[in-house]
Amino acid sequence: MSLKEPLPVAPGTAAGPRAEQPHRATVWPEARAAAVRAGDFARAGRAPLGAPLGQALGQVLAEPLLALTDLPPFDTSAMDGWAVAGPGPWAVREDGAVLAGHAPTAVAGDGEAVRIATGARVPSGTTAVLRTEHSRTEHSRTEHSRVEHPLTEPIGTLLHALREVVPGQDIRPRGQECRSGDELLPAGTRVTPAVLGLAAAAGYDELPVPLRPRVEILILGDELLTAGLPHEGLIRDALGPMLGPWLTALGADVLATRRIGDDAEELYAAVTGSTADLVLTTGGTAAGPVDHVHGVLGKAGATLLVDGVKVRPGHPMLLARLAADRGRPGHVRHLVGLPGNPLAAVSGLLTLAEPLLRALSGEGDGTPRRVPVRDEVHGHPYDTRLVPVVHRDGRAVPLRYNGPAMLRGIAAADGLAVVPPGGAHAGRELDILDLPWPKAAGAAPAQGACFT
Repeated sequence: MSLKEPLPVAPGTAAGPRAEQPHRATVWPEARAAAVRAGDFARAGRAPLGAPLGQALGQVLAEPLLALTDLPPFDTSAMDGWAVAGPGPWAVREDGAVLAGHAPTAVAGDGEAVRIATGARVPSGTTAVLRTEHSRTEHSRTEHSRVEHPLTEPIGTLLHALREVVPGQDIRPRGQECRSGDELLPAGTRVTPAVLGLAAAAGYDELPVPLRPRVEILILGDELLTAGLPHEGLIRDALGPMLGPWLTALGADVLATRRIGDDAEELYAAVTGSTADLVLTTGGTAAGPVDHVHGVLGKAGATLLVDGVKVRPGHPMLLARLAADRGRPGHVRHLVGLPGNPLAAVSGLLTLAEPLLRALSGEGDGTPRRVPVRDEVHGHPYDTRLVPVVHRDGRAVPLRYNGPAMLRGIAAADGLAVVPPGGAHAGRELDILDLPWPKAAGAAPAQGACFT
């Protein structure tokens, strides 16, 4: 069948406008949960990647981090000072100090001491390390040397302790921190600089982290301009410049951002030909004369997982599992269809795309934190609302300019408050979907981004 003809709707999809089929939409929490399940399902068939330490920062461990060696791997000195054997005073060996990274000089027996540096391997037979500041030395001849060779025997050095010496003091014993095979960190731990240091100390050259999800963005709409001022019914494309960096901040690799227009044939070819883990479309998810997404999904044999969400803005969003890629057995691909209005698209991104990508990356469901709202927030009678907010003195302050086509509020926001049907009174705690990038310390809302 030619795509010039009317395309069949995907199974389970209402042919009429979503507003006429409210029973088909999914409630907002269940839509997020469905996206998490989709990501978990796709991740199950993906083997973790061994990423070099320098490339794993910010990702999460796909497997528990097990120690590959004892830490420390041998008894080491915790301080600069003297490795001593037995009770003092001690005769100082003159055959050199024990330095970190060098083979130690063995302490022959009780009554001997050798210089040692912090981190050096403790010589065999050592009973304690005596700190430099807790010791003193003096030159002396042994009783044997004074009787047998009173003039030719060289003077030796004796080491004295200035305080009690306890066996084992200032020695880091082998395996004090962990033994080989111990679990250092569980799967799902975020790789921070400290985690990189621990992994290196434990013997790792690379870390098991999930493959970064690959995303392809398809911008739909003949009315969109890529430069210049709006004119003659044409408007600027706000989503093309926004979605790529947003997805990158969520940890995805954005393969491409392509502009398709309102061409069903080109959209079908782009969706079925994509090798990305997630295809993200903008616009075309409703039932207008050029809304081709449902028809393309039906033609492509996709399975609709979420077809409309009871949320404002953004209710005509959708999530579908695409047909299996014959060339890559086990590779599960998804499509998230975002509404075309900018803030509605952000709503779809945070409702469906972000939780799917988190699950695909092994990061869990990204459970929102709860914050009390400073002011009353009006709600929709039946649907969840997502409202841009800023954080002020431990409270979430709603912002104006929160209509489906507006970006002025979200550009100044710290996150979006999840407002239940019917609204929320001042002081009520609401879930907050934080944005995936930090704002400058003390930053105020942009001029004109007024509070409600």
